[in-house]
Amino acid sequence: MQDIFKDLKIVELAGVLAGPSVGYFFAELGAKVIKVENPKTNGDVTRSWKLKNEDPKSNTSSYFWSVNGLKEFVSLDISEAKQLEKLYEIIKDADIVISNFKKGDDTKLKVDYPTLSKLKKDIICASINGFGNESPRTAYDLILQAESGFMFMNGEQNSVPTKMPVALIDIIAGHQLKEAILIALIKKYKTKKGSHVTVSLFDSAVASLANQATNWLIGNHLPIASGSLHPNIAPYGELFITKDKHYVTFAIGANKQFEGLCAVINNNSLSKDQKFSTNQKRIQNRQELYGILNNYISKFQFKEIFKACEEYEVPIGKIRNMKEVFELPEAKEMLREIKDGKLSKKVVSSIGFKFLK
Repeated sequence: MQDIFKDLKIVELAGVLAGPSVGYFFAELGAKVIKVENPKTNGDVTRSWKLKNEDPKSNTSSYFWSVNGLKEFVSLDISEAKQLEKLYEIIKDADIVISNFKKGDDTKLKVDYPTLSKLKKDIICASINGFGNESPRTAYDLILQAESGFMFMNGEQNSVPTKMPVALIDIIAGHQLKEAILIALIKKYKTKKGSHVTVSLFDSAVASLANQATNWLIGNHLPIASGSLHPNIAPYGELFITKDKHYVTFAIGANKQFEGLCAVINNNSLSKDQKFSTNQKRIQNRQELYGILNNYISKFQFKEIFKACEEYEVPIGKIRNMKEVFELPEAKEMLREIKDGKLSKKVVSSIGFKFLK
């Protein structure tokens, strides 16, 4: 499965995170991915997005390597005719071109779908933009988190709107574009025809609002910042501190799981209390329930309550920092090594699935 796309050639004209994450995905699965960067801008802007402790003399950053491993890098200023012709030569036998130009820039630079499809009639052009094909707005993930409701909902109760610490809208848009490309590839194999598929960050964000959208559209409930609490389920997202000072949280999605949690804390009668006997009642009496659970959980060592939750099939999570995450064997399996010149760097794979057969 690791080289399932070994016969694909992809040209990446995209920068930052969303588009390059798509190229990285195909590169991990064996595709030849050529990333074309503009020397006038010193390449992808994320090359300069360095932490304060990173080498200022290096021409790459940790951020850059999150989605650019396993690619070939070509430096071309395609605003110049001769360099544009070099790009055309690269594209003539390519299968997919990934881009994230602002409105009209692809036409101005002569890398739009009508032009490229003349070079190769079955080419798949896959483009990402901020607010749709007709919008000229420059868009970064932060702007989309603001515009699509995520920041308004995120954060603790009564806090200011808060950005998520990962550029999640970029990541989601990247997944949407992968799906579109895979559908276009199926179409190509069936019809021998190319496609122009496009994804906007805004559409991707709105498509991912899920229950928060329908809570408003159907339930007339305006989602507001409420920390980690789930508006439809309780207890779900409340934070508890164990006796040995570890933060834990529970995702109690069914009555059986609540009964299991009550058994874990040795208070079976709690699940029979009329104030907590159903999920809706637990939501109505959420604060009172939290106080009771917090009193019990604070008396347990983390390993003790974690083991008991596994025994009773109660969903429990420890709040882990990044160091702790990559000490987990499951996370270690997600790491791969890439080459940066003579140096090897560890990065996270973009592939979160496995083919078992």
